[in-house]
Amino acid sequence: MPETRTAVPAEVAGPLRTLELDITGMTCSSCVSRVERKLGKLDGVDASVNLALESATVRVPEGVSDEEIVRTVENAGYGAVLKNAPRPRADDGAPAAEGSAAMERVAGREASSLRSPEALRRRLLVAAVLSLPVFLISMVPGLQFPHWGWAAALLALPVVTWAAWPFHRSAAVNARHLTSTMDTLVSLGVSAAYLFSLWNLLRDPGMTGGAMLGHAMDMSGHQLYFEAGALVTTFLLLGRWLEARAKARSGEALRALLDLGAKDATVLRDGAEVRVPAEHLQPGDRIVVRPGEKIATDGVVVEGRSAVDASLLTGESLPVDVEVGDAVTGATINTNGRLLVEATRVGADTTLAQMGRTVSRAQASKAPVARLADRISGVFVPVVMSVALLTLIGWLVLTGDVNAAFVASVSVLVIACPCALGLATPTALLTGTGRGAQLGILIKGAEVLEDTRTVDTVVLDKTGTVTSGQLSVVAVTAVSAYSKDQVLDLAASVEQYSEHPIARAVAAATPHRFATTGFVSAPGGGVRANVADGMRSRSVVVGRTTWLTENGVRLDDDQREALRRAQEGGFTTILVAVDGVLAGFVDLRDTVKDGAREAITRLRELRLRPVLLTGDNEPVARAVAAEVGIPAQDVVADVSPEGKVAVLRDLQDDGRVVAMVGDGVNDAAALAQADLGIAMGSGTDAAIEAADITIVRDDVGSVPTAIALSRRTLAIIKSNLFWAFAYNVVAIPVAAAGLLNPVIAGAAMAFSSVFVVLNSLRLRGFGR
Repeated sequence: MPETRTAVPAEVAGPLRTLELDITGMTCSSCVSRVERKLGKLDGVDASVNLALESATVRVPEGVSDEEIVRTVENAGYGAVLKNAPRPRADDGAPAAEGSAAMERVAGREASSLRSPEALRRRLLVAAVLSLPVFLISMVPGLQFPHWGWAAALLALPVVTWAAWPFHRSAAVNARHLTSTMDTLVSLGVSAAYLFSLWNLLRDPGMTGGAMLGHAMDMSGHQLYFEAGALVTTFLLLGRWLEARAKARSGEALRALLDLGAKDATVLRDGAEVRVPAEHLQPGDRIVVRPGEKIATDGVVVEGRSAVDASLLTGESLPVDVEVGDAVTGATINTNGRLLVEATRVGADTTLAQMGRTVSRAQASKAPVARLADRISGVFVPVVMSVALLTLIGWLVLTGDVNAAFVASVSVLVIACPCALGLATPTALLTGTGRGAQLGILIKGAEVLEDTRTVDTVVLDKTGTVTSGQLSVVAVTAVSAYSKDQVLDLAASVEQYSEHPIARAVAAATPHRFATTGFVSAPGGGVRANVADGMRSRSVVVGRTTWLTENGVRLDDDQREALRRAQEGGFTTILVAVDGVLAGFVDLRDTVKDGAREAITRLRELRLRPVLLTGDNEPVARAVAAEVGIPAQDVVADVSPEGKVAVLRDLQDDGRVVAMVGDGVNDAAALAQADLGIAMGSGTDAAIEAADITIVRDDVGSVPTAIALSRRTLAIIKSNLFWAFAYNVVAIPVAAAGLLNPVIAGAAMAFSSVFVVLNSLRLRGFGR
């Protein structure tokens, strides 16, 4: 993170916008720290750089231009391009970039290409083929022949120059900016090993002239380390190649998610069916979807009936029946009937695209634990170079042994490369969030992982979360002069404009409607409208008791007793009032979701306390709680949206760290108040926007899975950081003491990075 930052008042900085950058030329966490530090020196700018994704997410105030952000990165020695921005081309007439910034951009792209798996593989093969004979003739006396030292020098030269060029190039670029990175250590170590050996050989050209094939020679008076420079390069290239392959694999889940979408669609235009690319669809287009085809974009069914398989997108195993008026999601598969779908959201606005952005942002963000590693690695390389220099001087002063001093100092340079630190967090995040996407779990940011570690209480909304939310009217009680049919028709006429599950159930219970005006909805309370009944206009209020009270409707003792009896029967009861007088009750019943009881059991196994929170009445809430295994003392009922926030705040005041699970508009405020917000993907946009984790599938069983995955990902990050730190803490003193050969040091350093990546890839098997 930045070392210094000029705070900009909100009224000066203005609203912040977010830029996504592709950054080339980074090789380790020191590079990450440097880019973040440079960007952080711009007024009001905050940057989070991801090494594994080679990207940055930058929050920028209005006073800072996009060009200034790119130029700052380039001046730091790296290439930068705004994502989705057109790349300049020298051959199409576009203005050519000028000056050092253009040179840095080219250098950054070159560095990126040098680190591609294909390029690294080529260099690795050449290095391995040439290093093997160098190692054999240097270390096996029986294979040595007259003047073998010169043969070793010639064979090692392409390895320490061409094969090691990615390290040398990066070190040179950073040296121009008076900085150093992991590649500086590698470049110095490999160059020192080769040049020191070459200097010894030039000083005594005949040092290996007396060797005879099959006979050992005395090497006590002079030392050659050509095999050290060659093998260190080979081992490090092997590590880089394995890292590059593993990082590519760790991002496969996100790429697979984004590839789910249909590539083209059949659109009705002027009565004819036309095949068009999916990216050319516009809202309002009518798309023909035949059995077995993917639905190209989000929309609404306007003709036909079918079952839609959403398993690729949500993991839901059973197809969902859809008919006219039902919403469908792009990338799902039509299983049987022909559908005509009207596009509602296309391109970047679709559910699939939003999922991709959520996963991508999470992968590009950083957990607080990772920022500590970045700060340490920012000063790590200069400290290691100082330790290597002190090691060289110390050995020379204490022993006078030039060879021993050289071996110890080079070993320090090679063993201390902090690349494992740079990979510890991003590779785990890439794999964990990618696996979450496959399971239908979207984690919005790395800081969410930290939150899941401390959560001890999970508050669950009832309707639509624990229960199916598919209510149906089971009874109507008329009061005063109204009939049951009149009560239901009046209620349905008003409720048809609400999105609440209760409203949808009431509206579905009767086809009869009156004309209405002046519709008003209070989240979690009820609805109100003027209904034209014949020549008269009546004020109809539908909702809970508190809502009727707010609208001036009072219940007498008999009516309250009738309401109490209905509620004790386990029904959800709403009241209907006409012109300020109670007209009747409507009783509804909900069903508990399949797997809800198992989900509560799993939450307890994770040492979490489940609490049921609902605006519904207490008897209904208790009945649902008993069915899923939540104790009566952990049920909070009859609460408004504001009341839900108050309940969460009370729990937090008692020292609880609270996760909230909900799906409706009335849950949005509570989701924002909670330490961890989890939205069911079947819910409203307001709820999903307020949450930290989104469950794409409509399955409460995914809640403990999401928490377990988050905790597992955080545990992997911490274990990666521990081993990366521990490795350097233990290895550097051993190398400085002269107990570690540079070849062994190079192999061990490469293994540390590969270990971190492989440890992260274990998350790919989560939940299988």
